[in-house]
Amino acid sequence: MICGASYLIAMFLFIPFPFIEYWLGPTTMTPSSFAHNQFSEYLCALLSICCMIFLGFADDVLDLRWRDKLLLPTIASLPLLMVYTVNSGSTTIVVPTPLRGMLPNTINLGVLYYVYMGMLAVFCTNAINILAGINGIESGQSVVIAVSLAINSIIQVLFVDCCVENHLFALYLIMPFIGVSTGLFIYNRYPSRVPQRKCKQFS
Repeated sequence: MICGASYLIAMFLFIPFPFIEYWLGPTTMTPSSFAHNQFSEYLCALLSICCMIFLGFADDVLDLRWRDKLLLPTIASLPLLMVYTVNSGSTTIVVPTPLRGMLPNTINLGVLYYVYMGMLAVFCTNAINILAGINGIESGQSVVIAVSLAINSIIQVLFVDCCVENHLFALYLIMPFIGVSTGLFIYNRYPSRVPQRKCKQFS
């Protein structure tokens, strides 16, 4: 909870900075010139993260069953899916290169795209949470994944020059996460100095 609260405080304080050019730019900002789409994506990302932190707190206090842990992340992903629908709504995916001989280059998944994204949120949260009782594994793999994503986004911004705004948005979310997760890993790695709950049988 301390790490989650620290992350949210950092992200709340950071809210004005991605949009500071609209206040300090050469022209006066008008409501029509403001990046409403990016602002809504930023806020809904924070809303989903808040929901997942609340889920972690509720799990510790109420000892939720595994079927509840499957439902709640799906609900927490709804703000992201709704904003994505309004801002972009594209449900077309690019087929991997080895499969392009058998399939077209792009496939429109339609509503299945949103089903996949909801299931992805469930998988990612539980894949990390299932290792919470092992010293350093939960926080350690989170740091490794986050650093890998940050390196990819930095390479895309500096050298590829494609979808720069999307990769900058990813860095806004990932960099504070790396900071708080690294701090947790220092205290959570073996021998752990962070109190752990005793492992229980799956219910």
